[in-house]
Amino acid sequence: MANSTLPATEPPTSTVPRAAKQPWLLGLWLVLVFGFLYLPIVVVVVMSFNDSRILSLPLKGFTLDWYQLAFLDKPLRTALWNSLRVAGAATILATVFGLLASFAIYRYQFFGKSAFRISLNLPILLPGIVTGVAMLAYFSSLGLELSLWTVVLGHAMFGLPVALGPMLTRLQQFPRSLEEAAADLGARPAQVFRDIIFPYIRSAVVAGALLAFTLSFDEVVVTIFLTGRDNTLPMEIWGRLRTNITPEIAAVATFISAVSALLVLLSQRNPD
Repeated sequence: MANSTLPATEPPTSTVPRAAKQPWLLGLWLVLVFGFLYLPIVVVVVMSFNDSRILSLPLKGFTLDWYQLAFLDKPLRTALWNSLRVAGAATILATVFGLLASFAIYRYQFFGKSAFRISLNLPILLPGIVTGVAMLAYFSSLGLELSLWTVVLGHAMFGLPVALGPMLTRLQQFPRSLEEAAADLGARPAQVFRDIIFPYIRSAVVAGALLAFTLSFDEVVVTIFLTGRDNTLPMEIWGRLRTNITPEIAAVATFISAVSALLVLLSQRNPD
């Protein structure tokens, strides 16, 4: 019996990963993009410490008086409190109704489902002035007096689609086998949602709520049409910018930016 010789196999060549060199043009483009996005914020922060009664550069001196004046300014404190109340209430409404709508789209099949999903996104797709005028006409026809509550309803309407998006995307990734297994073990629908579904989509709910809160807190266009006698913080700042521009406004903007950055950092912390 002839001996069969196996063909010689070459030893596998080890591939050594080469160090990826970042092209200098890409790095320069990255610096330009981030500079364009964040340089205005840096300028506002710098001008908030300027020892001058007008927003101007270069700095004439360093002072913290504008921060002290902003904290002692009663109209600004009242407007800030109004903005927090409006954004908080609008966020709760947008998140709750967004969760219900996303669960209905995910779970059930009904007539006009596609049209229903598209209609939920219309408030964020339409220009703010169109939404503001439409809601003003609607509230006027109902005989509702303009107040912070009408602002809450208006903000909740365009906050709903931004809260809906992350939750619906997360629900569509949910493995139905977990839900079926829990039902087979005797869990009630409320228990399945509380112990299985909601923990799975919790991060999406938080993300949607943060987006809705951010949009509500800095909204100006819709608020102009729906506000009554009480001002929100963006409306207060807008009114002062038309009459007397001082570094006090820059101090308020710096404080809000610092708090927002702190919240973002806290949201990125690992709960473990």
